[in-house]
Amino acid sequence: MKIICIGRNYTEHISELKNEKPEDPVIFMKPDTSVLLKKQPFFIPDFSEEVHHEVEVLVKIKKVGKHIQEKFAHKYYDEIGLGVDFTARDLQQKLKEKGLPWEKAKAFDGAAVVGRKWIDKKSIEDLNDLNFSLQKNDEIVQKGNTSFMLWKIDELIAYISSFFTLKIGDIIFTGTPAGVGKVAANDRLTGFIEEQQIFSIQIK
Repeated sequence: MKIICIGRNYTEHISELKNEKPEDPVIFMKPDTSVLLKKQPFFIPDFSEEVHHEVEVLVKIKKVGKHIQEKFAHKYYDEIGLGVDFTARDLQQKLKEKGLPWEKAKAFDGAAVVGRKWIDKKSIEDLNDLNFSLQKNDEIVQKGNTSFMLWKIDELIAYISSFFTLKIGDIIFTGTPAGVGKVAANDRLTGFIEEQQIFSIQIK
């Protein structure tokens, strides 16, 4: 299983981090060891003092594909999920300043929350107009809608598959909206697609 993540896919998030708007989707990867184990809390790593939450809509790939045309991309997934891309922001900033890869800040153990509940896309009226949100301690801290993606789901699948063969079980993190922020011990993060709760995790 590969975890393929898209950065800078929402304009307001690009602005809040003072990044440049990319000409093409920004891709980075997380190993399967970065997936937070079921029913486990997220432990803030000792190498960072500023770990941020980034809630994202997820897509689970259902069949093998390479060089997928955008018009056929919808045939490669049936389920939509929600997760968190945890980011050691202080470490990421140091790596970016040196022009180095982000993996240490993005791909550490537990850095990928994959909600246990997946939604059949047939039950979603419009994938390109889907509301999702993240609550921290019962307060909404991130709120997004897929209509604001710079690159929509099918565009991302086509683009990613031009570089990497997609395989059954691969998960695509499609980018985060504005509102990312620091987590602290004893926080609780709860993610929603529309009104459905998809995950709830404790921070330690």
